Amino acid sequence: RRKVAARSSPRVGHAVASGSAPESDHGPRVAMERLRQRADFLAAAAGVRAPATGFVLQVRGRGDDGPPRFGFTASRKVGTAVERNRARRRLRDVVRRTDAADVATGHDYVLVARRAALSLPFDRLVAEFRSALRRVADKRRTGETGARAHRVRGAGKTDGTASARPPRGARRGE
Repeated sequence: RRKVAARSSPRVGHAVASGSAPESDHGPRVAMERLRQRADFLAAAAGVRAPATGFVLQVRGRGDDGPPRFGFTASRKVGTAVERNRARRRLRDVVRRTDAADVATGHDYVLVARRAALSLPFDRLVAEFRSALRRVADKRRTGETGARAHRVRGAGKTDGTASARPPRGARRGE
């Protein structure tokens, strides 16, 4: 009979397979509450953003003192379903390993995966996340929103006329 060496943790093999780094004790970790509603993701998309090589960080202040909430998304540009799931899993692990002091209470954070999130070294993803959090905090202090400006139909016309189309939801003949 062969003796099998015991692993120090049942998830050690998983950490190696997913490309994540082993656990470390650097301080209190982020208690992760998740974003689930589409409206929350859309609201965060209109907030401050900080692009990085492996992801785009989008942040929105909720106006309360609740714990920070995190959402993770990966479009089909990232790859197959297996690759998208791996990218989201790596980003979740990045957030879990972040110090609680780095994230602000009362904010929603969305990490949009990029294809590079699959191949970047895990330590670099963590460093990029910390850098993105600092950039977002600086933008919030200076008042930059980063939100895209949406043009109202007919808003730029100099002749004073609006668009020939009726506004959405307007009934015809009234």
